[in-house]
Amino acid sequence: MKKAFTLLELVFVIMVVGVLSAILIPKTERNPLEEATVQLLSDIRYTQHLAIIDDKFDAQDNDWFQRRWQILFGKNVASNSKWAYTIFSDTSGHATGDANELEIAINPMNPNQRMTGGYTGAKVLDYSDEDFVGMKKLNLGTSYGIDDIVFSCGQRIAFDHIGRPMRGDQSTMTGSYHAAKERLLKEDCTITLKKDSKTTIITIKPETGYVSVTF
Repeated sequence: MKKAFTLLELVFVIMVVGVLSAILIPKTERNPLEEATVQLLSDIRYTQHLAIIDDKFDAQDNDWFQRRWQILFGKNVASNSKWAYTIFSDTSGHATGDANELEIAINPMNPNQRMTGGYTGAKVLDYSDEDFVGMKKLNLGTSYGIDDIVFSCGQRIAFDHIGRPMRGDQSTMTGSYHAAKERLLKEDCTITLKKDSKTTIITIKPETGYVSVTF
């Protein structure tokens, strides 16, 4: 005589499978705050990478030190008044401290995109424009709902040719060595991202530029 499962046994098996699934299958819910933090950490490291491989020293240019790669945060009408950031090198003509389209880093994954979330002093890249050629995910407010960002060392971080982090607007520097020494970070630089009541903290170490994150 062929045996078969009873209805009670089938229900029991389904219940066991359900419990095991709830325990063993990882959660797949999005965490926008963590996503934004990991992305930003990666892009800070990429800015340092650009600074190391693209040394701006030029014996024919007395202001070469003003052209170091940097990451600049801000929010204005060009970013829909949301927190965003731009990676650029102040190379076109006289250094101004603000990016224009040709100075902004090219997205290594898509050469048709520039690495900005909409913040530029000249507002040549407006997040709301249909022909926006930046990267909308670099607009942390719009893409991830970041409410605020708090900086312990200012809204701009640059790196020198050996990857040391520097603070402040490079275009205001008046010398390549003594002035650079004064701009080097002397203590940890923290960038705190806030969303609702939660925060994450990115820490940039002086001298090495090592970047870590606290969730």
